Amino acid sequence: MTSELIRKTAAELAELIHSKQVSAVEVAQAHLDRIAEVDGTIHAFLHVAADEALKSAALVDEALAAGSEPASPLAGVPLALKDVFTTIDMPTTAGSKILEGWRPPYDATVTKKLRAAGITILGKTNMDEFAMGSSTEYSAYGPTRNPWDLDRVPGGSGGGSAAALAAFEAPLAIGTDTGGSIRQPAAFTGTVGVKPTYGGVSRYGLIACASSLDQGGPCARTVLDAALLHEVIGGHDPLDSTSIDQPVPAVVDAVRQGASGDLSGVRVGVVRELTGEGYQAGVQAAFDAAVQQLEKLGADVVEVSCPTFPTGIAAYYLILPSEVSSNLARFDAMRYGLRVDQGSSAEEVMAATRESGFGPEVKRRIMLGTYALSAGYYDAYYGQAQKVRTLIARDFAAAFEQADVLVSPTAPTTAFPLGDKLDDPLSMYLNDLATIPTNLAGTAALSVPCGLADGLPTGLQVMAPAMGEAVMYRVAAAYEAARGPAPTPEVTA
Repeated sequence: MTSELIRKTAAELAELIHSKQVSAVEVAQAHLDRIAEVDGTIHAFLHVAADEALKSAALVDEALAAGSEPASPLAGVPLALKDVFTTIDMPTTAGSKILEGWRPPYDATVTKKLRAAGITILGKTNMDEFAMGSSTEYSAYGPTRNPWDLDRVPGGSGGGSAAALAAFEAPLAIGTDTGGSIRQPAAFTGTVGVKPTYGGVSRYGLIACASSLDQGGPCARTVLDAALLHEVIGGHDPLDSTSIDQPVPAVVDAVRQGASGDLSGVRVGVVRELTGEGYQAGVQAAFDAAVQQLEKLGADVVEVSCPTFPTGIAAYYLILPSEVSSNLARFDAMRYGLRVDQGSSAEEVMAATRESGFGPEVKRRIMLGTYALSAGYYDAYYGQAQKVRTLIARDFAAAFEQADVLVSPTAPTTAFPLGDKLDDPLSMYLNDLATIPTNLAGTAALSVPCGLADGLPTGLQVMAPAMGEAVMYRVAAAYEAARGPAPTPEVTA
């Protein structure tokens, strides 16, 4: 029974639980057993909250037994939570030694919404330290491995959440996307990952990397499951000053519309600058086949040009480090987290703590950002990068006049070997070539599996205007239905 339950979608599990064909406790236990079986190899989780998960599941069963309506369409379904959202009953480390063992005094808004919906939180997933990385190799607690090939990365920074889905350790997960940290791992693991419109999901209780770019979002194995989770976590939050005060787009209805397989009247724009040179041949071939499938479904496919998109990486790696330099100043050994008592002054203690607590990539980005913000260089670097950001937003606006959604490969390559890019930061950064523009513009995008390239998963990225998630989900659902069941990896202990 365990093997059958872990391979079901979140929507299927919810139906079984709510109709009392299986208990939420049984479903939670099946996934906890799976974690115990394979996570010693995968290392998707940093903390497994078995007791808390079973108690949460039992509450759902008790409510259903008493005749109550489910708290949400996903009540009783297990979920893996990226370890960058605060949780009052579990450690929150952001993948860093500087927060090792820290138990927050409050829940993030996303965490609260999950609990209120009756979703069973299985534990916290591994990630690149403070969400800085594209491979989950920069975690202070060791790398996560890709279930498709244990010698390859699962992507980053949310590799733990994506790997947990691909290894059937959880049917749902939450990630964050600052430059592609939900979508790129989704592409690398053959799962679905959604970066909502900036402000569409609350950032309250999300440990900040770059505040103008960070965005939490749903991760799943199907587009419908992602949409169901999106509607749970989305919406306005007065605790987040950047939160959009609008209703959550009707993404579940859009998925059901898309699943009918008719995209007549939908304009799909292929971004010229995000295809071709620099993309692995198999990735490009899978993308081309996906575009042909969209045409068969009735979509009007056109080519659009966004000439500033290739400059996005340069702008991003000035804006993000600048915000990192500011945000991570709070880790000063004075209030919480690690404290290394070396030296006779506060400055010496702070320096020793930050030297010991931060990893190499975090230090690199702090130094880059401090330099970019320094007197004499601010206008030349940070100021110019913000101007490029404006031009990218304008390119998006112009493209969306020609198309309802834009498409590209999610990542230029399939998952690369562990250790392959650790000594070459620029090569690592180039993994985010296709995903970064969306973060800079604050618009929405998702990655849906679109086949295999050289035996490894690759993703189709669908991009939409701000608050335009409905058409994005519709297109992804239509493609998914036409594509048929995605291949899955075989993972054993």
